[in-house]
Amino acid sequence: MHANTALQAEAHAAAIAAAAAHVNIAAYKFVTFDDTEAMRPLYQDICQRLGLKGTILLTPEGINMFLSGPRSHIDEFLAWVRSDARFADLEVKESYSAEQSHKRMLVKIKKEIITMRMPLIKPEEGRAPFVEAHTLKRWLDSGVDDNGRPVVMVDTRNDFEVDVGTFDHTVDYRIKKFTEFPEVIAAHKDDFAGKTVVTFCTGGIRCEKAAIHMQNIGYDNVYQLEGGILKYFEEVGGAHYTGDCFVFDYRTALNPKLEPTETVQCFVCRSVVTPRQQLAPEYVYEKSCPHCYGKHQAA
Repeated sequence: MHANTALQAEAHAAAIAAAAAHVNIAAYKFVTFDDTEAMRPLYQDICQRLGLKGTILLTPEGINMFLSGPRSHIDEFLAWVRSDARFADLEVKESYSAEQSHKRMLVKIKKEIITMRMPLIKPEEGRAPFVEAHTLKRWLDSGVDDNGRPVVMVDTRNDFEVDVGTFDHTVDYRIKKFTEFPEVIAAHKDDFAGKTVVTFCTGGIRCEKAAIHMQNIGYDNVYQLEGGILKYFEEVGGAHYTGDCFVFDYRTALNPKLEPTETVQCFVCRSVVTPRQQLAPEYVYEKSCPHCYGKHQAA
């Protein structure tokens, strides 16, 4: 049964890929990257030449990228990136769309891949333990890990992302930004005594840092979900997950088949607006939504 399901998933993914004009990639790696200023124009040049759209962050602690373009151009870009020994093993998550998922190309230099303001946390020097998608599904099927400990999912994303979709029965602290996570997770340490904690996020970056921080403050059994929600969708679909996954591009959200949904962001307040909310009279395209209706008019 499992083999048949996997074959069906592969066939579905192949059909989507064949019909799509563009490949959308998400990739990151924590590694010492001390020549960001010199490398930025090189990244800008190749992306411009290949007509890619998206965002690349170059930071002293590594690289993070979300890009979209035709398959051959994406493949050429990745071959170029991996020719740098630091990124030879760069792993990539893919999805497909008829249009490019971004509207412009930006290459930025930042202090951190994802801002946490915890300089002692360096994933390059050693990751927290990780759990792969199929293993996590098996744990969630039974409710316990391989050692019989109850499994608890902890969402490290911001509250508006969680509202689009998350794992069932997940712990959600309603944080507004990732810099709030270290303090809130430290304050609730006793809640997880005797349990196995799995941290997760969209693509794996935030839980890389979150899991290390939790280890540093004394959590005994903490894992990160390898590849985040997007990799979980790719490998096992939507099991134990309700809703969609928010993404930071024009698609707004992807379903467990990694297809764009009808969810949008409000042009005015940037709140997430579900298909049901788009039926409300307060939703006027590029003018208002149920979250901000009346507020900007009165301002």
